[in-house]
Amino acid sequence: MLIPVLDPKLYFCRMLQVSLIGSGNLAHQLLVALRDLTGVDLVEVTARNTEAIDLLDNDIPLNSDFSKLRPADIYILAVSDAAISPVSEQLGDLPGMLAHTSGSVPMNALMHENRGVFYPLQTFTKGKVVDFSKIPICIEASSRTGMDTLNQLAQKLSEKVTELPSNQRRQLHLAAVMANNFTNHIFYWAERFCIENQLDFTLLHPLIEETVAKMKAVGPFDAQTGPARRGDLNTLQHQLEAMPTPELKQLYQYLSNSIQNTYGKEL
Repeated sequence: MLIPVLDPKLYFCRMLQVSLIGSGNLAHQLLVALRDLTGVDLVEVTARNTEAIDLLDNDIPLNSDFSKLRPADIYILAVSDAAISPVSEQLGDLPGMLAHTSGSVPMNALMHENRGVFYPLQTFTKGKVVDFSKIPICIEASSRTGMDTLNQLAQKLSEKVTELPSNQRRQLHLAAVMANNFTNHIFYWAERFCIENQLDFTLLHPLIEETVAKMKAVGPFDAQTGPARRGDLNTLQHQLEAMPTPELKQLYQYLSNSIQNTYGKEL
């Protein structure tokens, strides 16, 4: 007899009560994702500056008193890293689990006994809605029961849920900084270089998209191309001389040397 395979998101029938604390980019994105999520009751949004929260024409209760929160199963603390400990200290005893959303702050920054981490691995910008189903969510909890509760919420939001302890999550966050923040800064320099030379930066968009697609297909090591990868010293020297500022020259030389060192045995 065949047993039907059920969607894990359907295992949990009771409405999961969630309280959201914060008013920044991630708090806004979670508000959008949670307000109409099946099986979730967003009971309250708490922020010191309640005017910063856009309730999107919903009747979700607003609160500005951190010491008076409505009962909930999970309290998601979506505030800056520096604010996690001081804000959590203002919350007092809670009937449910308190979980922060940081990639770099350890779970033990929360003093509550029933604590955890609910870390969506993505870059967030206010006003740009993201699809949480495609965002990996890393969870950690102080107990197995707490982990099950966080997993219940994470499975409702995302197709990719991973249990990670604080030390591994910090390493993953560092990798995310390299993959996102550093590459975006290089995009900034490329755009600035184009502007200074009366070039349209959008001409590079297809190249950027293909670079990411190829990296995902074959991995970054095999996807690498360019004069440094080929060991083309003449082109490297000409391009280095064309860099308009000492800062760009230094960046170009450092990255080119790193590529040459990575593939040196193949040159």
